[in-house]
Amino acid sequence: MDIQWYPGHMTKTRRQIQADLKLVDLVAEIIDARIPISSRNPDIDELVGEKPRLIVLNRADQADPAMNKVWGDWFRSRGWWVLETNARDGKGVSQFSTAIRSALKEKIEQWKAKGLVGRPVRAMVVGVPNVGKSTFINQVAKKKSAKAGNRPGVTRGKQWVNVDPGLDLLDTPGILWPKFEDETTGMHLAFTGAVKDEIMDLETLACHLMEILGQRYPQALVDRYKVELEPELPGWELLERCGRKRGFLISGGEVDTERMSRVLLEEYRSGKLGNFTLESPEELEV
Repeated sequence: MDIQWYPGHMTKTRRQIQADLKLVDLVAEIIDARIPISSRNPDIDELVGEKPRLIVLNRADQADPAMNKVWGDWFRSRGWWVLETNARDGKGVSQFSTAIRSALKEKIEQWKAKGLVGRPVRAMVVGVPNVGKSTFINQVAKKKSAKAGNRPGVTRGKQWVNVDPGLDLLDTPGILWPKFEDETTGMHLAFTGAVKDEIMDLETLACHLMEILGQRYPQALVDRYKVELEPELPGWELLERCGRKRGFLISGGEVDTERMSRVLLEEYRSGKLGNFTLESPEELEV
């Protein structure tokens, strides 16, 4: 699989983000809790540097709760603040403003000491496509789309959104794309639906997902598809076993692996299979 997906406008976006960083006090980075590595652009750390950071683990309700804690601890160990949310139903979103003020507590105290009472906190929101950034901003701003008034940057057409009297959000003007440095990143984004299924072979995708689930969450496959599993089974064999158990057979008694692939991906994405996190911090150290 060879995905070239790093559009030319990314250079422009990088420049815009770098220019806008001086206008904000904090960067809120939205990531998909199910794939915390693959749903981040590694360029972000270099771009943002020492600027205070809030990591928003979005879609946390669809991820493994135990792994949400593991990832939360890992991000905090880097000096960043963490908030778990589900932008679809708004769970956790109401804590966004509080989390930002907690992250900037010392800075806000310094402003007060200088007499800057009432100065709003300004935060930039970044995130790769399909992590729920737009939905998140709409939830936080309660569907407000008006610019935040006479603020630096507004005259240049930047989108400031006023959340409350003390918080303004700056939505990143461009799309920050993930960098596909390896096949795994593309696969993981495809599992969650962030990459269209047509881009890659469905059965190849399903085999990879089966293999990961077989290694990380074998009991979920046993419970859902009523199969017997041995350790380290390859993905294609897991796919065939589950398809056979479901009765997805074609002429000659062969398993209809294409049908089983569609079912697997649908049941994974809908949550029928369970809540899974497909990546762990240890993989960053490999």
